[in-house]
Amino acid sequence: MEESNKAPELQSMDIEDPGHNKEGAEGTAVDDSDMQRMGKVQEFKRNLRPVAALSFASVLQATWEFILLSDYEGLEDGGLPGMFWSYVWTFVGFGFIIASISEMASMAPTSGGQYHWVSEFSSARYQKFLSYITGWMSVLAWQAGTASGSFLTGTIIQGLISVKNPDYDAKGWQGTLLVFAMVLVIYVFNVYASDIMPILNNLLMILHILSWAVILIVLWAMAPHRTAEEVFVTGWESYGGWSNMGLAVMVGQISAIYGSLSSDAAAHMSEEVKDAGRYVPIAIAWGYFSNGIMAVILLIAYLFATPSVLASLDDDTGFPFLYVFKQAVSTAGVNGLTSIILIPVIFSNIFFNMATSRQTWAFARDRGLPFSDWIGKVDEKRQIPTNAIILSCLISCALSLINIGSETAFNAIISLNVAALMYTYITSMSCLIWRKIWHPETLPVARWNMGRWGLPVNIIGLVYCIFSLFWSLWPTEVPVTAANFNWSVVIFVVVFIISLVMYLVKGRKEYVGPVAIIQNM
Repeated sequence: MEESNKAPELQSMDIEDPGHNKEGAEGTAVDDSDMQRMGKVQEFKRNLRPVAALSFASVLQATWEFILLSDYEGLEDGGLPGMFWSYVWTFVGFGFIIASISEMASMAPTSGGQYHWVSEFSSARYQKFLSYITGWMSVLAWQAGTASGSFLTGTIIQGLISVKNPDYDAKGWQGTLLVFAMVLVIYVFNVYASDIMPILNNLLMILHILSWAVILIVLWAMAPHRTAEEVFVTGWESYGGWSNMGLAVMVGQISAIYGSLSSDAAAHMSEEVKDAGRYVPIAIAWGYFSNGIMAVILLIAYLFATPSVLASLDDDTGFPFLYVFKQAVSTAGVNGLTSIILIPVIFSNIFFNMATSRQTWAFARDRGLPFSDWIGKVDEKRQIPTNAIILSCLISCALSLINIGSETAFNAIISLNVAALMYTYITSMSCLIWRKIWHPETLPVARWNMGRWGLPVNIIGLVYCIFSLFWSLWPTEVPVTAANFNWSVVIFVVVFIISLVMYLVKGRKEYVGPVAIIQNM
């Protein structure tokens, strides 16, 4: 007998005008049909056209920028070849994940993303529990990712002060205050400039590409160069204390993984993209692969331009890329090069908060969070989830406080981002694989799909997710102390336990899961 994925007692519940677009939404007939099938009311403007959606995905992911800014762990545990080869297999591994995410985003184009897909594709018996836990971990992943971007920009500004003034003693609390300033910028843009952001998308995409070209030209033309043998074959290094080079590289790959994250962000903007079922998957896939190709080209130039891995790790700024810039150009040049990286990164952070707030808002809309009525409220004037934006900003500030007491705060935040996001991928992709094998006829139509290659791609992507999750929780140095411990595993476990408690106390009574209101079309 064919399994139904609806909760029988809820199949007859009324949906308030699910196919109706509010004034200014302007979705296509297919968008209306998708929203009606998923039982959702159109509450946002669909003002992201196909090119703007692609620009949003590309600028948000900012792979080449984040590879440069967060390469410390990769260089410390692996050296030049370790950094390069770990990025190569990460790029390939994430490719399978992105293909799977794109397929699910085409089947169910909703801001909820992973927790919604789990609800649709899992067994009816487990959909409520699995979807609820996935929703909590997805909120954690995106909130940690938002915090990591602000953390980077704030502390890099500290690094630039050190370049200008070598006697400057950078304090953790000062870096945290700079993070607060970055969060304020994010809030202002996402609330008060929300109407012009779609217009800026394409301009920012051009800046993203031009900045890449400038950095690439400077590194090739003006920096000292290592040999190809050193970069690709013999330059392996392990400064994290690991006795085994293979183990060191596995730990150091967190830098490559971090740079490849968040390419599914466009999925959480689905309810603001016109013809989302078609163009959101395209934005996800093309955004990922274009960013990845740019990143590998720039990474090669950067590694060739690194005279000494140890000296770059010991640089007073705390950022190896600033050491490399200093070998190529003057202090003014370092400031200029870093500025043209920081500008697209700041807008990436703005976009990241935008996607995070939509994901958090969507889960609150389905009553998955405490204070769901407040978090899930939409600003009727601006047609944006203002309260969810405020919450995301406050969480970023709270996570940045780790920087005051721990020198490895950034590693903890990015590890938390990776681990929680991988958990949501594992759960949603497992449910998709299960449904493809046992009940393929019940899957929604995907306008973007991989045909007969879909299932093998999903399985390979799932295996890579498990691999990444395992290594993301390791500390980057041994012996492990309170100062260098990877506290992400503690936060991950605590939030997981909280989600279980919340499910038992509240979720199992109030949360029904999106699938309960999905209509057969």
